[in-house]
Amino acid sequence: MWLKQVLPVLAALMGKSMVDAKAVFAHFIVGNVQAFSQADWETDIATAQAAGIDGFALNIAAGDTSNGVSVQKAFDAADAKGFKLFFSFDYAAWGAWDKNAIVSYINTYKGRASYYLQGSQPLASTFEGPDNATDWFDIRSSTGAFFMPDYSSKGPQWAVNSGVVDGLFSWDAWPDGASDMTTATDQLYKNVLGGKPYMMPVSPWFFANVYNKAWVWRGEDLWYDRWQQVLQVQPELVEIITWNDYGESHYIGPLWDSEMGLFVSGNAPFNYAAGHPHDGWRLFLPYLIQQYKTGSATISQEGLSTWYRLNPNTACTADVTGNDPAGHGQQYVDPALVLQDRVFYSALLGSSATVSVSIGGVVQQGTWENVPAGGAGIYHGSVPFNGGTGQVVVTISRNGVTISEVLGASITTSCESGIENWNAWVGSATGAAPSLPGTTITTSTTSTTTSSTTTTTTPPGQQVCVSGVGSGNYQGLCSFSCSYGYCPAGVCTCTAFGTQRAPPPSTGQKGYPLAGLPDRCSYLGLCSFVYDHGYYPDTACSSDPAGASGC
Repeated sequence: MWLKQVLPVLAALMGKSMVDAKAVFAHFIVGNVQAFSQADWETDIATAQAAGIDGFALNIAAGDTSNGVSVQKAFDAADAKGFKLFFSFDYAAWGAWDKNAIVSYINTYKGRASYYLQGSQPLASTFEGPDNATDWFDIRSSTGAFFMPDYSSKGPQWAVNSGVVDGLFSWDAWPDGASDMTTATDQLYKNVLGGKPYMMPVSPWFFANVYNKAWVWRGEDLWYDRWQQVLQVQPELVEIITWNDYGESHYIGPLWDSEMGLFVSGNAPFNYAAGHPHDGWRLFLPYLIQQYKTGSATISQEGLSTWYRLNPNTACTADVTGNDPAGHGQQYVDPALVLQDRVFYSALLGSSATVSVSIGGVVQQGTWENVPAGGAGIYHGSVPFNGGTGQVVVTISRNGVTISEVLGASITTSCESGIENWNAWVGSATGAAPSLPGTTITTSTTSTTTSSTTTTTTPPGQQVCVSGVGSGNYQGLCSFSCSYGYCPAGVCTCTAFGTQRAPPPSTGQKGYPLAGLPDRCSYLGLCSFVYDHGYYPDTACSSDPAGASGC
């Protein structure tokens, strides 16, 4: 009954979402590239284009005297390459921006072919700066800008209540402590924005030990998880954090020797980006971005991406905290608990294959923790170090034939300056055309809204969510409901799509959140669904309609 009622709504919404313009950007720290020539800019732009990225969000700090020359080169290069750019004004690095300077930058470049327009308006963003939010009434009036700031320190409700935003970008791209990332914050933004566009952050890693920033957040499965969450949430825009922020270790662009001065000026104990390429994280971006934009993508070549840390987590002096107790007010967690001693790998495959990992010549048979529905798509998993050191070799094979193999850097207990390097080493390798040439994978492209304004996702055709997870009190609810095609984003995370399973017969019983339950309105749809199908979790739901009061 539930599926019959919701499918017409899904179909209507699906048709709408497919015509909405979507784009993927990478956050680019302009202050790092003072030595760049226009040719250098063109090289990075070509590399980004090959990965399917539409443009750079140009982070420029107030008072940086190199901005003018660098920005001119950037736009000249982008014009030449058919690439898009927009400004992200950084209010945190060197202080607040003067609004007249912002007006000058936008008006100078908004007419360039390479300036990205949201609709017909030049897009502008920020890194923080909520104390100067009212300046943007005049800036928008003087430039016609479409304003999508990052005001994460204040939160989306504050930002929307300011009355000055046209949409929002969130900087909340990493999980807290020894846990994995969820879509809870993304869903909060979308709910608060009420239809205004949301730019969703995606990042692969975080480790900083520079400029008085010294902490780690969990990465590891993040690059895989976050793109699956993009497919689920379907934001209007995506911004990758970052292209070239080496100090925070979340770069996906190439390493440039000329960009490493921050490790000296920022008093880092050593250059922890050197010898730690992240290029392998770009390997599957064309496939993922095409999935996000159109709902389907073609596998033309199989491949493998793998990442891990070169120092086991107790090898040397940590020199950082897990979480950021000072700047973000988070609870301290031992960094050895936040980041795990494991080799992580993802493979884009046309059909199932096996994975093995050798560390110092000791071979482990790997497993897939995530398998795409239908057998074609991105597989993901990991294996533990098991105390091993030495060269890492990750091999993907099918029927005894090697598809792709990465000969990786060695794991070692020897640390530079005796200090742990928490950065990731990333490698990748491509293979031949898949065993099913031209395989097209259909993925989630739309959402439907329940009475609690959470969303569920259903891919086109016959595929729906067939497995999902939730944390804490949502665990049992998500496990039950996601297996039958109802998997509300923000509280549940779908882990597999497949053919619709018939849910248990409708009972006609109405379910509501327990009165007094924290964030009880987020349980509305789940409680209604599980009660109607005979599952009665007494820690979350009841038959008392008082629990829905005010939702």
